[in-house]
Amino acid sequence: MKPLLHSLALVLTCAAFAADEAQVAPKPEAAPATTGGAASTKRFTFDCEKWAEGVPPKEVFVVDGTIKIAKKDGSKAIMIDPSPIVDANAQLGDSSNGTASIEARMFASKKGRSYPRFGVSVHGMSGYRLIVNCAKKEIELIKNDVTVKTAPFPWATDTWTRLKLEARQVEAKKWLVSAKAWPAGGTEPAEALITHADDTIKGQGKAAIWGTPFSEQPIYIDDITVEVTTK
Repeated sequence: MKPLLHSLALVLTCAAFAADEAQVAPKPEAAPATTGGAASTKRFTFDCEKWAEGVPPKEVFVVDGTIKIAKKDGSKAIMIDPSPIVDANAQLGDSSNGTASIEARMFASKKGRSYPRFGVSVHGMSGYRLIVNCAKKEIELIKNDVTVKTAPFPWATDTWTRLKLEARQVEAKKWLVSAKAWPAGGTEPAEALITHADDTIKGQGKAAIWGTPFSEQPIYIDDITVEVTTK
C-alpha cells in the first residue's frame, strides 16, 4: 500500500510543478503583421558618362530603332541614329504601379524643310507621351497615338531642350497628367504647359525616350531621371 501512495504523491508533485512552470514561462511573441502591398517610390538617374560608346547597356532597353551611346559636345549621350527613320524608343527604370515621371535633356536638328520629333513617355507603350513637334513648334500630349492636347513651344534647331512628364494619381481612379518643356539653359517653368485629367489610366509600365529623325540627323538624350511608384 505504501509504494502505491508514494507513487501517487510523486505524480501529483510533478503535475503541480508543471502547472507552476506554465504560469511563469514567457509566451512566444506573435509574428509582426505585414501590409502586403505598401507603395514606395523609386528614383533612377542615368549617367551616360559611365557607359562605353556603342551598344547601350542593359539599363536602356531598346524597343525600336537604332540607339547607341555616342559623344556629343564632349560628353556621352544616348543617340538615336537616323537610319532607319522610325519612331525609335527605349525604356528605362522599373515598371510603375502608380504615379510615374520622367525628365530628360534632348538635342535635335532640322535639315532643310525636314524636322524631327522627340519626347518622353510614362506607363509603357499605351501610356502618355510628351512629344516636341518641331515642324509645328508645339508640344503634344499623346495617348494611344491620339493627340489629346497641344501647347505652343518655341523650339530652335541645334539646341538642347529639357522635357518633364508626370502622371500623378491624386485619388483611387483620378489622375493628373502634366507636361513641361523649356530650353535646357533656362529655368524650369513654374506651371505646366499642359495639364490633363484622366480617370482611365491603368498606371502600369515603364518610362521611355522617343525620337523620330525625319531630318536624317541624330537625336541625343542625356540627364535622364525616372521616378516610379511600385508596390
